[in-house]
Amino acid sequence: MASNSSSFLGHRGFGIRPSKSSLPPAWRSHGICQCVAAPSEQTAYNTKVSRNANMAKLQAGYLFPEIARRRSAHMLKYPDAQVISLGIGDTTEPIPEVITSAMAMRAHSLSTVEGYSGYGAEQGDKNLRAAIASTLYGDLGIEETDIFVSDGAKCDISRLQLLFGSNVKMAVQDPSYPVYVDSSVIMGQTGLFQKDIEKYGNIEYMRCTPENGFFPDLSTVPKTDIIFVCSPNNPTGSAASRDQLTQLVQFAKDNGSIIVYDSAYATYISDDSPRSIFEIPGAKEVVIETSSFSKYAGFTGVRLGWTVIPKELLFSDGFSVAEDFNRIVCTCFNGASNIAQAGGLACLSSEGLKAMKDVVRFYKENTEIIVDTFTSLGFNVYGGKNAPYVWVHFPGRSSWDVFAEILEKTHLVTTPGSGFGPAGEGFIRVSAFGHRGNVIEACKRLKQLYK
Repeated sequence: MASNSSSFLGHRGFGIRPSKSSLPPAWRSHGICQCVAAPSEQTAYNTKVSRNANMAKLQAGYLFPEIARRRSAHMLKYPDAQVISLGIGDTTEPIPEVITSAMAMRAHSLSTVEGYSGYGAEQGDKNLRAAIASTLYGDLGIEETDIFVSDGAKCDISRLQLLFGSNVKMAVQDPSYPVYVDSSVIMGQTGLFQKDIEKYGNIEYMRCTPENGFFPDLSTVPKTDIIFVCSPNNPTGSAASRDQLTQLVQFAKDNGSIIVYDSAYATYISDDSPRSIFEIPGAKEVVIETSSFSKYAGFTGVRLGWTVIPKELLFSDGFSVAEDFNRIVCTCFNGASNIAQAGGLACLSSEGLKAMKDVVRFYKENTEIIVDTFTSLGFNVYGGKNAPYVWVHFPGRSSWDVFAEILEKTHLVTTPGSGFGPAGEGFIRVSAFGHRGNVIEACKRLKQLYK
């Protein structure tokens, strides 16, 4: 789940000098100049439309564009450096051919009278919804009609915030994926940012640390309306156990809360941790689960995900949550791309599932290399086993200072832990998404820096 504005943090830009001219190459080679009129000085014109006050609450820039900005500045400073990104969680390996072939066939069919289709169902292709329900949720009681296919989990998180409105209080793991908090701020659910504690008012930050196994102590968490939980967690890489999720479901029932459960990394789970919270009895009465093909099949650019809202989930007045979400989807969304959905169906075929497992295995091997590197250097290292992220502790140090040190001295991009919440201070997140050669080279540089 990543911002488009920071997509160039991926491998495509490794070692490439910034262009010195924006003119087309053919024009430069023939000495052709483009004449551009100098802008005349004008007095700024302001409309009479007030700015959304909630936007003004947001602190600085969204995390990943800020990292992109610093990376760009570093490349200008060191134009010959081979910058390697282990920062943003963008996949790097090619999408398996069994999947792209299905998308290519669907795209080609659109050029025929028989194969052309326009708008599809806002909830998604019927066959894909059925395949998600049967293949990924098996005997958990999730039905085709409970599935809403989308253009990605990140987009669905924002639609869910629209569903909940501004008069709710949310709880979020600390640290966690920044979209949960930022979308809450934009929706107007929060108070102002409190700089002394690095938190927004009216949000309950559920502290997750090595001491509590990166799962909140629910006995200390007050009642809230909405509880955002990501497992395996981004950024800590920790997966919640069956016992922990059982406690969470009971906690939500005791308080009348709704859990939004982000399972975007479930396919990376290697142990017996639940891959879906719907494995927990009673979860269908209190849980919305959102997920994505982004990190399963390399669909970060293709854009395809889904959200599960069981019919058993009801608001306080007994009205169906799914029915309201369906109205939001029909109002704000025209359905996922039919080409992307053809790819999704191919992902869930027997060949597609095997191909996705092979890609996930590759990234997990990258993770092992990174974990071994930091462990050999004496760092306390977390995550990695059930997620493509490694969470490394630098006690007593600022996350942004560590980020800057690694970038300056090794030309490696990581992610400062404090960008995920105040409990992330003193940590950095290292992503295993990368070409094998780049991961090996990055680890070599880290060993030279911290040996």
